[in-house]
Amino acid sequence: MIIDAETGRKLMQELGEGNFLLLDIRHPHEYAFGHIPGAVLLDNDDILAGKGESILPKDLNFPIIIYCRSGARTKRSAKNLEERGYTKVYDMGGIIDWSFEIEH
Repeated sequence: MIIDAETGRKLMQELGEGNFLLLDIRHPHEYAFGHIPGAVLLDNDDILAGKGESILPKDLNFPIIIYCRSGARTKRSAKNLEERGYTKVYDMGGIIDWSFEIEH
């Protein structure tokens, strides 16, 4: 499901900390430059290669919110996660649209 940054922020607040996985799918140097607080790094390339089992939830119904820089990478990663059986994948697009707090 595609959502915007405002909807993503509201969803995170509604679900509450620990009840969703916020995935930053950019490269490590992009993540280090700044990321949304609470985001876990899992590079898009690793997702597409079928990696990330240690980070991804075992529960296929656990909400996963993903973002990249501009939203271009999230489409492929969201599709990949859905093909793996995840039922609640939220494509939040790019951090460039996130007007809230950033952690460095």
